Amino acid sequence: MTNIVLEVENVSKQYRLGEVGTGTLSHDLNRWWHRMRGKEDPYLKIGDTNDRTKKGESDYVWALRDINFQIEQGQAVGIIGRNGAGKSTLLKLLSKVTKPTTGTIKYKGRIASLLEVGTGFHPEMTGRENIFLNGAILGMTRKEISRKFDEIVDFAGVERYVDTPVKRYSSGMYVRLAFAVAAHLDSEILIVDEVLAVGDAEFQKKCLGKMGDVTKGEGRTILFVSHNMSAIRRLCEDGVLLKNGQIISTGKIDNVLNRYNLEFTAGKNNLQIEYPNDDSKKMQILKVIFQNQNGNNQFLTTDNFEFNFDVISRQPVNNAYITIDIKNNEDELVYWTSDYTTNRYLTQEIGKWNINCKLPQNLLTAGFYTASFAIYSPSKNEIVDFQPKFEITFEVEESPNSFLQQFGSIRPGKIGIESDWESKKILS
Repeated sequence: MTNIVLEVENVSKQYRLGEVGTGTLSHDLNRWWHRMRGKEDPYLKIGDTNDRTKKGESDYVWALRDINFQIEQGQAVGIIGRNGAGKSTLLKLLSKVTKPTTGTIKYKGRIASLLEVGTGFHPEMTGRENIFLNGAILGMTRKEISRKFDEIVDFAGVERYVDTPVKRYSSGMYVRLAFAVAAHLDSEILIVDEVLAVGDAEFQKKCLGKMGDVTKGEGRTILFVSHNMSAIRRLCEDGVLLKNGQIISTGKIDNVLNRYNLEFTAGKNNLQIEYPNDDSKKMQILKVIFQNQNGNNQFLTTDNFEFNFDVISRQPVNNAYITIDIKNNEDELVYWTSDYTTNRYLTQEIGKWNINCKLPQNLLTAGFYTASFAIYSPSKNEIVDFQPKFEITFEVEESPNSFLQQFGSIRPGKIGIESDWESKKILS
């Protein structure tokens, strides 16, 4: 017999844009009048889907709509989706920060949540006092908290500052202590939002290890929201994928991540970028085109990939060069290159240049990738040009003749020199 510790049934959350609560007295009275007559709330029949890319017709928006799932004891569940999909709203409902517009949420046991840096902390109180305060909020006795106190302080690494008011803590210290409290106190369900991004890499690894111990060793349940897909894959066995406030996939984490890739990346190759002209920049990338040796839009693992740049130099910057970062769908940097190593700087004279970068063959395994670009000068430690919203996205498919198939999935490392750069001046 399964042991369900969290059950979400037909949960929806509606907001009125620009308003707190329902917004107007007339709407509240209208709701009350329908309720007195045993009728449905009239505002549940209206409202737009939570799609931020489109202009809506209604003041009402469904941040979540008809959410249903069950979680068993000891499960680690990753909740994923693009920004605005409803992940944080769902966690707030599960943490009882706000209540659903419709539906029910059933629990077994106590819930500890870490939704934002310093959630539940009083800035004027010390770290020690906040540990006891958080424990009390979770319904624990002072004796229970005292038993875990030394372990919490040691994990957070704030022993020297435990009697200092937390308003003087850095954001990193805040999140270290907040996570340590949530993870070590005796709650049956632990809810963690994307706050771990505040900590350094070593602490993030430590937190993931602790969460793994919590589920496998202690039999507690974890709900984990993150945009770091490698962390989700490492920690969670099951997943929930949200899009525009609705669940579009649940199940084993590998299947959910594959659906995420198909939903948000596949078929959305963006192979050419044209940047807006900015005369205030000394140097600027004007255009980037990504292609293979055949000049088509189907990319195979055995292809030679090329990036072709149009760059303008309005004022030469010493030793400036173009950089290319390629990340996989888990936001891991798998390849980096620049024209610095070929000593072909763009900075010799004012003008417009065409620059071509050929990547090595058999560089990337099958999957989805994002490439971003910048112009950098190491002699001045200056980022001359970088626009993070302008990226090229593409999918690489396994070639029938790829030698990579012999060895399974090979993940390339960070390489800085294996590329061939050519440049020519096209306008003085």
